[in-house]
Amino acid sequence: MAIFGKKKTGENEEKRRIDKKGLAQLIGIYRFVLPYKWTFIAGMFCLLISSSVLLAFPEFTGNLIDASLGNAEGLMSSIDQISLMLIAVLVVQMLFSFLRIYFFAQVSERAMADIRTGLYERYLTLPMAFYDKRRSGELLSRITADVSLLQDTFSVTLAEFFRQTITLFVGIGILFYKTPKLTFFMLGILPILMLAAMFFGKFIRKLSKRTQDEQASANIIVEETLQAISMVKAFTNEIFELKRYGKAQENVVAIALRAATYRGAFVSFIIFVLFGTIVGVLWFGASLVESGEISIGELTSFIIYTMFIAGSIGGLGNVYGQLQKAVGASDRVRDILDETSEQPLAKTLPPVDKNAQGKIEIKNLSFVYPTRTDITVLKNIDMQIAAGQKIALVGHSGAGKSTIAQLMLRFYALNEGSIKVDGKNIWDYDLQVYRQLIGVVPQEVILFGGTIRENIAYGNTKANDEEIRAAAQKANALDFIEGFPEGLDTVVGERGVKLSGGQRQRIAIARAILKDPKILILDEATSSLDAEAESLVQDALDKLMKNRTTIIIAHRLATIQKADRIYVLDKGQVCEQGNHEELIRTNGIYNRLIKLQTLDQAEEQLL
Repeated sequence: MAIFGKKKTGENEEKRRIDKKGLAQLIGIYRFVLPYKWTFIAGMFCLLISSSVLLAFPEFTGNLIDASLGNAEGLMSSIDQISLMLIAVLVVQMLFSFLRIYFFAQVSERAMADIRTGLYERYLTLPMAFYDKRRSGELLSRITADVSLLQDTFSVTLAEFFRQTITLFVGIGILFYKTPKLTFFMLGILPILMLAAMFFGKFIRKLSKRTQDEQASANIIVEETLQAISMVKAFTNEIFELKRYGKAQENVVAIALRAATYRGAFVSFIIFVLFGTIVGVLWFGASLVESGEISIGELTSFIIYTMFIAGSIGGLGNVYGQLQKAVGASDRVRDILDETSEQPLAKTLPPVDKNAQGKIEIKNLSFVYPTRTDITVLKNIDMQIAAGQKIALVGHSGAGKSTIAQLMLRFYALNEGSIKVDGKNIWDYDLQVYRQLIGVVPQEVILFGGTIRENIAYGNTKANDEEIRAAAQKANALDFIEGFPEGLDTVVGERGVKLSGGQRQRIAIARAILKDPKILILDEATSSLDAEAESLVQDALDKLMKNRTTIIIAHRLATIQKADRIYVLDKGQVCEQGNHEELIRTNGIYNRLIKLQTLDQAEEQLL
């Protein structure tokens, strides 16, 4: 938990400038739109029609006023005709606006679903080294908040950008054609308003960003607390966490209130300048009406066009801010999509290699973790494991036992040396074919929040109910499962919280039995269990280990003694090897570990 510091959220969440690279990133993300290009083109057509038709509204409004004063000329001189045309404009605009929203929704929803699926697929195929450097909350934010921002940008912001651009340029063109003097007068005032809006807007956006960063830091406190809620309660640190979160919220409020103060001043200034501009335009327009250069209807049309144009300028400012956020979001999403996968996923899972024997050869293996390059975890490891043989890895914590298991699973690339299975380098296998050969029963069992049936079937998603029950029976799990009212359909809760440690372990063993691997890795599978649970789990493990090459990472004597060969690791090196009887006769590390364990067990029995 980040008690003594906080994550610098600004480094990752900062909005990117809209430069060529940023736009290229944003456009690159929208390659997901290409499958729906015809629907997108239909939406753009409807956008063009609805925006263009709406620009006729001010013209007809001015004609209506002139007609009411008897100053109308030409075909549209009747009040009734002009009113009908206004209604027709509104109907056409309403119809095409609906179609535009519908078509863009079709494209954005499907394209964003494709992006989320693409991100999720990339998450599933990225190597463990990637996850060592990233937080789960950050990755969840990429697939939720960032994609939602891209969706808003596409479905709303992009459409608004084109609509406001059409309104701005076409509107100004109409005004220059209809009332050039009044248009020049208006354009002389607008730059002042625009410059003020750009200056103050940039300042306020910085404050808003700081508010978001502080809130993100506060959210991290909540995330960490909820993930470790049992530890918070165990150490009675509820008050500490509440104060920590309260302090973070105080920082959020302070910055937010400062931003609100400047925003209020900015809005008030804009309102003053905007309405001042309107007064100035009305004054100059009234003088032109008085001199007979324009009619009242033309002045009315000009004012409405001016309102449209002012709205477009303000709208483009908001669009620019949204596009900045979208560029940042697209950059972060592209960073994930551009990461190198372990191996692209096949459409279907390749068949299991039925000829595999499970013979393992580890030769001259050395390794450092990508995130800890200063520490050599394994040094020149050599092991020969025959098919069906059971070997144990023992040693003090940090000796490198679990690292060997992770390298066997191809979680990390090797630095030096090689690992071969059945005489073939593991990196020459298809990744999915290779990992189907290996089953794992970890110390900390990870269960999904569904039912017991679903968790066991995770070992073989094609297994039928009979096979699932048979696996549960072999794992000594069927009795307690049938003791639940819902049986196999019992929901285990998040991470299996509704089951005991021994029950979770037996579910994990049933899952491994159902997978039927050639190579089995047991990573401290009984270390945290009481004597009764350990006995049931150990019996299930004995059934599971039959006729399988097994790598046992353990310190429990009952498990170690059954191993055909024991490798004792110390500081990343194999310092002793042999069976239990051979090693117990030496005065080495293994002998001392066994004596310590025997002493601990004796003390437990006395207590």
